[in-house]
Amino acid sequence: MRNLFIISTIIFLLGSSYIFAQNEGVQIGSSMSERYQSAGGYYDYSDPQAVNIKVAVWGWVRYPGKYVIPAYSNVNDLLSYAGGPTDAAHLQDLKLIRTGKDSTQDIIDIKYQDLLVDNNITNFPRAPLLKPGDVLIVSGEPRLYFNNYLSITLSVVSTLVSIATFVYLIVKK
Repeated sequence: MRNLFIISTIIFLLGSSYIFAQNEGVQIGSSMSERYQSAGGYYDYSDPQAVNIKVAVWGWVRYPGKYVIPAYSNVNDLLSYAGGPTDAAHLQDLKLIRTGKDSTQDIIDIKYQDLLVDNNITNFPRAPLLKPGDVLIVSGEPRLYFNNYLSITLSVVSTLVSIATFVYLIVKK
């Protein structure tokens, strides 16, 4: 019985390493750029008839990562490409990090609500156009839902019950 267990374990380990070592999305002879485009966190929304730039989105959006987008895109477009902000995003605290030609970095604060709502259309601010290398940071914090509170409560209660049982057993002896 023990030999059967050892043989089946060896077969499982050898078989699983062969199965999981395959990469179905890559063909032999494909270029590195094709491999990167199939990887997560890299999105190509380039326009073949326009100049394209590379930018990044970090934080509380649906699809954070690096993007290749047309040079005429603005912050609203980039947020749309990224799937929009999640429900935990703080839209009043968007930051655009822009690296200058002399390698200095500027942080541009953007209040997204100001871009959406304004009673006076003549004062309507435009969403900033993006430049190559820009990084949009969407801040936020995770929200706790009922199942999160229930999980935390059950963890605390089970720990307290375990401690109480341990103390009871020690005192009883």
